[in-house]
Amino acid sequence: MKKVKLTVLSNERLTKDVFEMRLGGDVSAVTRPGGFVDVRLEGYFLRRPISVADREDGSISLIYKTVGDGTRAMSGLGEGAVLDVLTGLGNGYDPDASGDKPLLIGGGVGVPPLFWLCRELVKRGKEPSVILGFNHADEVFLEDRFRALSVPVAVTTADGSRGVRGFVTDAMDDFDYTYFYACGPLPMLRAVAGSSRTDGELSFEERMGCGFGACMGCSVMTKNGPVRVCREGPVLGKEDVIW
Repeated sequence: MKKVKLTVLSNERLTKDVFEMRLGGDVSAVTRPGGFVDVRLEGYFLRRPISVADREDGSISLIYKTVGDGTRAMSGLGEGAVLDVLTGLGNGYDPDASGDKPLLIGGGVGVPPLFWLCRELVKRGKEPSVILGFNHADEVFLEDRFRALSVPVAVTTADGSRGVRGFVTDAMDDFDYTYFYACGPLPMLRAVAGSSRTDGELSFEERMGCGFGACMGCSVMTKNGPVRVCREGPVLGKEDVIW
């Protein structure tokens, strides 16, 4: 973990409620797809944990949904604002476990960390496929960026307004895959784990108090007992989780 000051380079709306913030500065502790940062916002006691959607030299991208006063305040920050950020949090995904044809499955704001992972897998010569799940067509984001990586992409919407009608599990049988990586709400992760044909990794979106393992408020039960999503996670192996 590393505490740094990062500067807002841009903060743009992707959908009605989803924004992308690019932060510049010392991001040396952000080394692996699937990790997260903890952002301090002026006037709010608890930090906001947000997964890293992408990393380039000297900057990171955070994609977040405005669900409360804190994230709404965050969406109003302009270029040049300086934020206190804890970086290098979380274990992240293991790209070495992917096999040749990994399947990446994201639901809602669980989609962002999969983009950096997808880019890394392509860079390593793998052939990933992607399933993006949303409730409605107007909530879809990042589809164009995944397609720009020249990977197969399936979009599902619960109401059928875009792509496959239903949930991400309704599209899983359309792909031949060697391993899977998933991120999304708990019901989605449970369904993916039950429907998958291979081993895989699940990234949990638990609410966090401290973000670095002190409060035990984000624990998930595993075969080895409770683990902290912020410290031992957020990525856990499919075979380790007790539902």
